[in-house]
Amino acid sequence: MVTGSDILIANGVGVIMSDSFYSVDFAFSFPVPATVISNEDRVKVLNYIRTTENPTATILVAQGWKDVVAASVVSFSSRGPNPITPDILKPDITAPGVDILAAWSPVAPPSIDYKDTRSVNFNIISGTSMSCPHTSAAAAYVKAGHPNWSPAAIKSALMTTATIMDPRKHVDLEFSYGSGQINPEHALNPGLVYNASEADYINFLCKQGYNTTTLRMITGSNSSVCNSTTPGRAWDLNYPTFALAVEDGQPIQGVFTRTVTNVGNSYSTYTVSTYMPYSVSITVEPSVLTFSKIGEMKTFTVKLYGPVIAQQPIMSGAITWKDGNGHEVRSPVVVYNILPGYEYGIPTSSMTTQKTDKFEGPSLYHKTGILGRH
Repeated sequence: MVTGSDILIANGVGVIMSDSFYSVDFAFSFPVPATVISNEDRVKVLNYIRTTENPTATILVAQGWKDVVAASVVSFSSRGPNPITPDILKPDITAPGVDILAAWSPVAPPSIDYKDTRSVNFNIISGTSMSCPHTSAAAAYVKAGHPNWSPAAIKSALMTTATIMDPRKHVDLEFSYGSGQINPEHALNPGLVYNASEADYINFLCKQGYNTTTLRMITGSNSSVCNSTTPGRAWDLNYPTFALAVEDGQPIQGVFTRTVTNVGNSYSTYTVSTYMPYSVSITVEPSVLTFSKIGEMKTFTVKLYGPVIAQQPIMSGAITWKDGNGHEVRSPVVVYNILPGYEYGIPTSSMTTQKTDKFEGPSLYHKTGILGRH
């Protein structure tokens, strides 16, 4: 990795680097004035040096400009699909995490050169270490406005009110950006939320292969019980998104159950609108939800049907509930392929010669891989 340190040893005052490691969509801090150029531009610079008696260069102070590419997901950000539970869409949401001005430890090197002895209180940082505090602050903001909301309700509010990302900029679609770009102001008044209780998560974990003993290690309660450890789909977990993982070569078919809680206007009526690629049939029943008080809950089902698919990267759409008064509760819907021989994220015995107890499933699934990546 080029850090610019060698130029200090040579008593240089700046450095022009060409390195394929660096991406154009995020920046690094260097110990000297520096710029990173493409391999094509490197050839031009070398030709200039070789044909000029006294070659010179000037590195100007960076200037801000309107980035017409934004908002887009940076190249180093992790992509879906979910390797452990394919019926849960991941990532959930997108938050600012590139070139963020943030507090910095004054005893830590301020650049990527670990020998850099300078001390600063602020630095430009990129990564999940920046996205996480943005999302945490947004959750705290929603919590301050609604102290009695559960973590699931807050998460739902953030996801269903997110700003829609441009699919033309992301070949991985929702596997890149999830529900979209976080919008804390809109999340304060989502209209409807997908809440979830401890019982919902217990049901989900039991279907993922946990037994009573291991379940109690998670919940910390001896009252937690798995009545069945038979693997099952996660279609009834009250999550704000819909993901249908279809075994390669099988038809599209799935039925999801969801319950929404009214947190908007006391008297309100929501009508659903849907979008999916033409090859996928989507039905929501009922298509109209009427509420008469805050806290009232309504349940609906989503049915997805379609032809046999093979090597299908991702087909994405959305379900949106609208009340005509500014509330639009949007949930992404994705359909994609997984490898044959998997049941609910746990490989069958025909897929591996290793011991396949309930806890080896997710790791084996991750090792074997998933279809549907670009």
